Amino acid sequence: MSLSMHTITVPVFVRTFNAMNLWFDKAQAHADSRKFDSANYLGLRLAPDMLPFTKQVQIATDMAKGCVARLAGLEVPKWDDNETTLDDLRARVNRLVDYARSVPAEQIDGSEGREIVLAMRTGEMRMNGQDYALGFVLPNVYFHATTTYALLRHAGVELGKRDFLG
Repeated sequence: MSLSMHTITVPVFVRTFNAMNLWFDKAQAHADSRKFDSANYLGLRLAPDMLPFTKQVQIATDMAKGCVARLAGLEVPKWDDNETTLDDLRARVNRLVDYARSVPAEQIDGSEGREIVLAMRTGEMRMNGQDYALGFVLPNVYFHATTTYALLRHAGVELGKRDFLG
């Protein structure tokens, strides 16, 4: 049995980001129970040189939407990075889930050999669709999702492995 390009991307994104929304719910409940503004989470970092919480969510969603668009042969949607609340981040995550679900599987399937060209700070990065999804996007989505999860755990939000897995 072979896996389709749609199967290895869209359902993974939907599950990961739906789980992320549940983390946001628990974060909001944690802030409410301790009577502080949940916006305090947005600037969290584990180290001074890392990107803050909000940017972790933005990068994760950007990776996923870029993957869906590129594999489907579509222009990558442009989204402003202007989220200032957990509700704003939740809306961004919901927009990603809706976008990923909106692209028909047959438009993504068969893209394993499609050339993907990314403009990076260090120059162009070229790879085929399969390598792009499996070797670039999925590790990046998991990295930034895991970092988002870890920041909330570090802040005292009661999350466990089941929360991460969705």
